[in-house]
Amino acid sequence: MNYLEALSRRYSVKKFNPEMIIPQETLLNILESGKLAASSQGLQPYKILIVESKEMKEKLVPAFYNPSQISTCSHLIILVSKKNMEETYLDGYFNHISEVREHPVEDLSLFKKSITSHFSRQEHDDILNWAEKQSYIVLANLMYAAAIENIDTCPMEGFRQDLIEEILNIDSEKEKVTVTLALGYRSEEDQFQHMKKVRKPNDKLFKFI
Repeated sequence: MNYLEALSRRYSVKKFNPEMIIPQETLLNILESGKLAASSQGLQPYKILIVESKEMKEKLVPAFYNPSQISTCSHLIILVSKKNMEETYLDGYFNHISEVREHPVEDLSLFKKSITSHFSRQEHDDILNWAEKQSYIVLANLMYAAAIENIDTCPMEGFRQDLIEEILNIDSEKEKVTVTLALGYRSEEDQFQHMKKVRKPNDKLFKFI
């Protein structure tokens, strides 16, 4: 299946087959695509939480306005965005670059100064807005990779952020749950899989300049 066929087959699943679990290798491939997503300055201002236990998914069901996906999916991915770029986070980032690329961290001082200066001028709301946009790039990568792997998905924003953060012990002063993605295999009972995909025609969507 090529990528256009995979994306045409993809739809936002309303009910998964709870008996079918994504193989570990396939799941790790999908997660790797999220890890490799484009990220401004490479800072990756987010965490990717993977809920796989049935018990934890059951705890999270009340936090969603449309819970059928959560109660039937194989795995639930939760993207958590940072609200600030702390000095310790930036230090860790540059130390990691130094280790991976085998360059003295001192050689990165100008780059580090530029980034630190940039964030020192930003309001917290601006940093969160930027971080959430970065998280949505990850979401797109995950959905695309899942489609290629023949894994079904449903991205969801309809949830109680406060309840998810409470259940998962997320520090709401530092982080925010931005978006979630349910993964699994579509149920035969989900009638939405038989509906034709509706998208704008090319002449209304594309403009060549």
